[in-house]
Amino acid sequence: MSVQEIRAIAALAAIFALRMLGLFWIVPVFSIYAQHIPGGDNPFLVGLALGIYGLMQAIFYIPYGKASDRLGRKPVIAAGLLIFALGSAVAAAAPDIKWIIAGRALQGAGAISSALSAFVADLTAEHNRVKAMAMIGASIGVSFAFAIVTAPVLFDWIGMRGLFAAIGVLAIAALGVLRWGVPAQPAMPPSPQISAPFVQALRNTELLRLNFGVFVLHATQIALFIVAPRLLEAAGLAAASHWKIYLPVMGLSFALMAPAIIAAEKTGQIKALMLGAILCSLSGLLLFTQLTFALWGIAMAWFIYFAGFNILEAAQPAMVSKRACTRTRGAAMGIYNTAQALGYFAGGAAGGWLFKSAGTQPVFWACAALALIWLMIAARMK
Repeated sequence: MSVQEIRAIAALAAIFALRMLGLFWIVPVFSIYAQHIPGGDNPFLVGLALGIYGLMQAIFYIPYGKASDRLGRKPVIAAGLLIFALGSAVAAAAPDIKWIIAGRALQGAGAISSALSAFVADLTAEHNRVKAMAMIGASIGVSFAFAIVTAPVLFDWIGMRGLFAAIGVLAIAALGVLRWGVPAQPAMPPSPQISAPFVQALRNTELLRLNFGVFVLHATQIALFIVAPRLLEAAGLAAASHWKIYLPVMGLSFALMAPAIIAAEKTGQIKALMLGAILCSLSGLLLFTQLTFALWGIAMAWFIYFAGFNILEAAQPAMVSKRACTRTRGAAMGIYNTAQALGYFAGGAAGGWLFKSAGTQPVFWACAALALIWLMIAARMK
């Protein structure tokens, strides 16, 4: 990659990271915070507050991409960041759970990922795009790990209102990076009609398996974070100390991820790695069903789950890129990201409803059932 490409991708990766860091800060602590606000005693509304972001992303993801084709990448990304910041302000000032849901919906309406991904393609040569997307993926992965570990500490220091306000500040900082760090969009030839590539991508059974996989992956993630933080509290670990579980869990699971993927790539065993990772996450979910509020057991279940999760989070987008032909690759990634966003919503809404209706165990069993179905579907991959 040229120096100009590296600088451009680093700036775009920073925008991704700043935005995703703020989103991930909410996930590990919101379920605990919600217990102390009006309406927060309803687990369904708590799950909806977490998941509504994904639904709005799914609705606006493709329209933002199309708008950026017509109006330019920077104006659309800037508008999305401003909407995201506005949603953060609404959530920070919210007097009850319903206003937080409204703020989260506004955050989700700032669905800039498609425009950012298109900007990556604009600013890199075709043979460098896989590397560029790897840089973007790495920035998101680091943001996720950092946020999961630091969220409990920040929550203890500044509270949830402070966290939402800080998220808004990060969105404004991302605007600064966009303005001064990202080069101008190069002139592009007229875009071809995309309806046919979308139809082809939807007919590709290999891609459909991956789309189902990312849906399940993120549905189980959000559903777990509705219930598991409360398990940690029930086991005697205060919210401010949850990082003592998350830090070793994320550190060890990330340490296993890179060697596993590199070895699988070298030996051509990506499918075997994926199946093993799904089985690993399934095992973690099943372990959650057997817990009796022992901290070591919760930590072990988290580690086993995330050991598989992190491998799948990194490997699946690359598999989508490889399984889609050049003409349908953009459409395939759009559908994949939409499935991911819908997973966030389904995990939040369904997980909250199950928790409200039947308690913690059905949430874990439902997640495990989804993972088992995914394992059976993935086993038929070529």
